[in-house]
Amino acid sequence: MKAETPLQSGADDETNSRAAADAERQARYRLVIEQGPRAGSFVYKTLDRETGEVVRQLPSEEVLRLRERNDYGAGAVIDTTA
Repeated sequence: MKAETPLQSGADDETNSRAAADAERQARYRLVIEQGPRAGSFVYKTLDRETGEVVRQLPSEEVLRLRERNDYGAGAVIDTTA
């Protein structure tokens, strides 16, 4: 006797296709870790495999530029003067 396979609901199909789309989107990107400008610092970049475009970077270019300044220190990005 052959076991019956349960019928999938439309919601199951939608969940499966959403999961497949998410997996495909995630496979499109890769993580690159580079040594930062200061000793012991790192720059994390998410790259699009197809275009080579940097999708996201931590820390941002702006923060990296701030760190290069001589007057930069921890908390220097916050202006506490009123």
